[in-house]
Amino acid sequence: MIDETIEEIREMRTHSSSVVAIKATRALGALTDRDRDFATTEEYLRDLERNSKALRRANHSHASLQNAQREVVERVEEGEPESVPQAKSMTDAAIEAVVERITTAKRNAATRGAGLLEDGMTVLTHDYSSTVLGAIEHAVGGDTAIKCFVTEARPRYLGRKTARTLASIENVDVQLRTDSAAGHYLADCDRVLIGMDCIVGDTLYNRVGTYPIAATAADLGVPVTVIGAGTKIIEEGFVFENEFRSPSEVMREPAEGFVIENPAYDATPTRLLDSVVTDRERVEY
Repeated sequence: MIDETIEEIREMRTHSSSVVAIKATRALGALTDRDRDFATTEEYLRDLERNSKALRRANHSHASLQNAQREVVERVEEGEPESVPQAKSMTDAAIEAVVERITTAKRNAATRGAGLLEDGMTVLTHDYSSTVLGAIEHAVGGDTAIKCFVTEARPRYLGRKTARTLASIENVDVQLRTDSAAGHYLADCDRVLIGMDCIVGDTLYNRVGTYPIAATAADLGVPVTVIGAGTKIIEEGFVFENEFRSPSEVMREPAEGFVIENPAYDATPTRLLDSVVTDRERVEY
């Protein structure tokens, strides 16, 4: 289960960073299987740490993944288990606690974000954020309806998944747009609503394409709101590492005479944002 989850994270088959963190956290439960033997508590703790590091290496850029993995290991180690069964029990408890924390933070952030959406608004969203989707779903219904422009989010086309999800929600008028056309449609938008991988200091790291959308929106006076768990806002102790994806995601034919670079994320200065909404608060810039 752990190896399969690592491969899934590397291949980005799960897109939302919070969902990735939950999936990776639950993968550690494979170590508590009653048929898996460990000679000593120390051996179990070493294996827990080793597998947690392997999951963290699957994506260095996901702050929520990194934090969740460290939290599980720290909870078990600080509990000072005296036996392997006790260590396994502590691991299961830690996994459930961390998953509940992430899930609750997502839900509360989405509820806060929904408060920004009013009937008749037009919003633009980029990439795939389960928290943004939750905010939109929470906001609409009854007499409240919104129009949503969704970018494709190339090269992985994660926006298509967002569009399909939003299309299943009543009172949401969904239109899928190419990334390069965002500037053409932003003038018609009341707000840009996006998720976040993390905010480190004065920089938002999110799916590549976020920066030009935020810069264009700022020039047009369209407010940009970021929604996500408060634990994704990091002041220090975390160094973001961008990921460069396979060139085949951009072009399937061999690149002859030129180089293809395919970064997964870009860096957006927070000065371009109107606000950041988390499960804890709303911060305006």
